[in-house]
Amino acid sequence: MPESGVGAVASGGARLLGLIIDLVLAALVTAIFVRPNLQNPAVMQTFNQWSVVVWAIITVVSAAFFGFTPGMGAVGIRVARLDGASMVGLWRAVVRTVLTFVIIPAAVRNADGRSWLDRLTGTVVIRMR
Repeated sequence: MPESGVGAVASGGARLLGLIIDLVLAALVTAIFVRPNLQNPAVMQTFNQWSVVVWAIITVVSAAFFGFTPGMGAVGIRVARLDGASMVGLWRAVVRTVLTFVIIPAAVRNADGRSWLDRLTGTVVIRMR
């Protein structure tokens, strides 16, 4: 992989910004169906639970079939398989989503910039532009 530019391993900052964009998008989609009420903890608990479900669906479907989530697309990064296959695939996307939810496997990276979830699924997050 190149050191910089298109095809280089994406930075942690770009990955984090992509995740934040995806979480905000999930909250906005959830707000269409569940009205958030900051004064009511029970309503907010329901809202947050549905937001996580929406985030997981957005992440799994878009990563499995397109190679990037809306947030990743916005910051110009995508998931690529190390074996060169064009699609990430459903099981890899599910594993990546579950491990991202846990946070630590997504945050801990080795010297080449790949996280634990990248190594487990045989993928790498690269720059598209």
